[in-house]
Amino acid sequence: MQKPPRVNPAGELITTSARGTLMGNRGCLHDADGNIVRKPTTRAWVSCLLEYKGIKRQPLLRPGYYTELFFLDEATALAAGHRPCYTCRGKDARLFATLWATSNLQCETARAPEIDAVLDHERSEETRMQVESPSDFPDGTIVRHESSGIFHLLRRGESLRWSFDGYGPPMPVSSLAGKLRVMTPASVVRALRAGYIPGIHSSAGQ
Repeated sequence: MQKPPRVNPAGELITTSARGTLMGNRGCLHDADGNIVRKPTTRAWVSCLLEYKGIKRQPLLRPGYYTELFFLDEATALAAGHRPCYTCRGKDARLFATLWATSNLQCETARAPEIDAVLDHERSEETRMQVESPSDFPDGTIVRHESSGIFHLLRRGESLRWSFDGYGPPMPVSSLAGKLRVMTPASVVRALRAGYIPGIHSSAGQ
């Protein structure tokens, strides 16, 4: 049986022993042996708590059930195009929907299918912004250095190198020289700018 895959900020599924702090769902992607063999058939990509009402999903990768995906933190999940789940993360999901709607649609809230349709479009590589200066982006945005392929979290005017195990020490944003790809979807960036604060892994500090 394969290990459940981890997800990087580009939304790619990678097998690693690193542990995550959130679980994700894109539907059933695996076969009876736990191998990833299918592409998602749903646009509703969500991030979930590891445990809900005292229940953990065990065993993992059961045939016919959704494939458990794992994220370092919520900033990673958002970059990969996963919104908060309404079932286990209701408070976060409602706040995200409100801020997403006010910053993208200029209305009070948005239904999950509306958000999912936009995120489904924004998850493609072609729609991700390319910039040379990340200084104007809100905390929680993740970018990829195009020449090195390394991901960085932007926070408090600094950049922190991303890995499946956590974040590296903070560096000045100015140290990110060269072209950068903004992994966090544009509509999510606007929600972050409007005040949504994603959960960040403890390795980034307080």
